Amino acid sequence: MHVLLVKTSSLGDLIHTFPALSDAARELPGIRFDWLVEEGFAEVPAWHPAVDRVIPIALRRWRRGWRKAWRQGDIGRLRRQLREHAYDLVIDAQGLVKSALPARWARGPLVGYDHRSAREGPAALFYRQRHAVSRDQHAIARTRQLFAAALGYPVPVDGPSYGLGFSRVRDSSQRRLVFLHGTTWPSKHWPEPYWAELAHLAAGDGFTVQLPWGDPDDRLRAERIISAAGSGELMPRLSLTELARSLATADGVVGVDSGLAHLAAAVETPAITLYGPTRTELTGALGPRQLNLAASFECAPCMRREC
Repeated sequence: MHVLLVKTSSLGDLIHTFPALSDAARELPGIRFDWLVEEGFAEVPAWHPAVDRVIPIALRRWRRGWRKAWRQGDIGRLRRQLREHAYDLVIDAQGLVKSALPARWARGPLVGYDHRSAREGPAALFYRQRHAVSRDQHAIARTRQLFAAALGYPVPVDGPSYGLGFSRVRDSSQRRLVFLHGTTWPSKHWPEPYWAELAHLAAGDGFTVQLPWGDPDDRLRAERIISAAGSGELMPRLSLTELARSLATADGVVGVDSGLAHLAAAVETPAITLYGPTRTELTGALGPRQLNLAASFECAPCMRREC
């Protein structure tokens, strides 16, 4: 069975999809997936052994100039790629109009959430089959239930298996913590003095603390934390695959609600994830040795990007 999966972004959403792939591979031996994904995350789907082909889409870049993308033939090339193979099924696991539209270009019956279950109700108009999946549950559970309904097997009752094969062999000569301090929403950030105090405490306990970064703002924040703590290491800029390998061999992780925190869970590294405006029951890090700590403010969780 050959299936096209449409889940374009973000990093956390992609990681939340891996357990559904693992379910399908276990329940339907021989099933194979192609994955339509945002070009900036093209390396991520290939981490799962059930994925054969990754098809990049440039929605974020095209939004800055749809006419240019059309004139240059980018959109036409993607459409031809999606029509190269006839799929037994096309699953839009994103539930947005922007994901349903390119999913319609593929050759195969398109399925997704019904109008009450999709993140954008109008997306359901594009699907041949629609499945009701409660939105009041964790994102991983929602995706696992959608796959089970679409592919015709019972909803698994066991815990999620991400199915990633990164080595977890650690260097016994070094105790290493990684602080995942970067995130997209301003309201999700933890105050820098707290990071610095924690880094100082960890160093005093014999840990090497490493701070990754992905953009200039992340790097400046990491440098300020290291300077204030008087300890810590700024990691080199890494690809997502390189960072996944680094997280897999760390002794522990402390992070805020971000895609990288979910990546730490997926590679089964012990982690504490700090939540402020978002709901842990919907998007908390799931996996062995994961602890989610939620802010005790009366206004939390507010689900607002700005505090």
